[in-house]
Amino acid sequence: MSQAELTAPPAPPRRALWTLGILRSELTTTLRRWRTLALLGVLAAVPVLIGIAVRIETGDGSQAGPGGGGGPAFLSQVTNNGLFLVFAALSATLPVFLPMAVGVIAGDSVAGEASGGTLRYLLVAPAGRTRLLLAKYAAVLVFCLVATLVVAASALAAGALLFPVGEVTTISGTRIGFGEGLLRAGLIAVAVAVSLVGFAALGLFVSTLTNSGIAAMAATVGVLVTVQILDTMPQLHGIHPYLFPHYWLSFTDLLRDPVHWDEMARNLGLQAVYAAVFGSAAWARFTTRDVTV
Repeated sequence: MSQAELTAPPAPPRRALWTLGILRSELTTTLRRWRTLALLGVLAAVPVLIGIAVRIETGDGSQAGPGGGGGPAFLSQVTNNGLFLVFAALSATLPVFLPMAVGVIAGDSVAGEASGGTLRYLLVAPAGRTRLLLAKYAAVLVFCLVATLVVAASALAAGALLFPVGEVTTISGTRIGFGEGLLRAGLIAVAVAVSLVGFAALGLFVSTLTNSGIAAMAATVGVLVTVQILDTMPQLHGIHPYLFPHYWLSFTDLLRDPVHWDEMARNLGLQAVYAAVFGSAAWARFTTRDVTV
């Protein structure tokens, strides 16, 4: 062995570098698209509109929310504490706006590349289909977190500008300091993002079934709407605990004192099952797919 070989630094692990490079590329591509920015803009606007509506409605001293015009959970507390706008906004966006945004991103992740003719060029690189699929799924999960934090941050800013902030009254009736309330708001945002993990895997699987990005997005959103309708039918109560959106609102238990973990644990377990099942199905489909375009 020559002296140069002895003194040369060890070569970096090629596979790890390729994986990080692919993930960085996917994140950059996903988060810089105009469609993604538009979705985040809409999500950021929802809490502001809710806050303005509550401010206008309660301008005469009336009470918003249940008993004062109806509204999503926590809305009746917004006028007393702007921090509750975070909880109200997440409750309002989780059933529809957040999962629809995730469905658009996940549905387009593979099918969009295929319809644009760039998928086969991505597969030419020595990255491997498995790592490419994992990078795309990771990018969708990052979007889930970013989208949820955008809603929470927008709601916090709007709530602080439009309403007073201070101690938080929990669902259990106890009072906690603003700092702890802010911490729980952050935990709730993370819990909401994690609640979308299973649906993101389902959208990724649908995206591997077609070469049309529009068809994949429409099918993913269609599945979302169908499952949510099924979850509201009392005749089908036996299957409700197995539907991915059934425990989505379990994050409200983080505002109890003490915190109730049972339904949140069920939600995490259900999302893990959906992620494993549809992630495996997406992998099986994608690794055997004949990419001709």
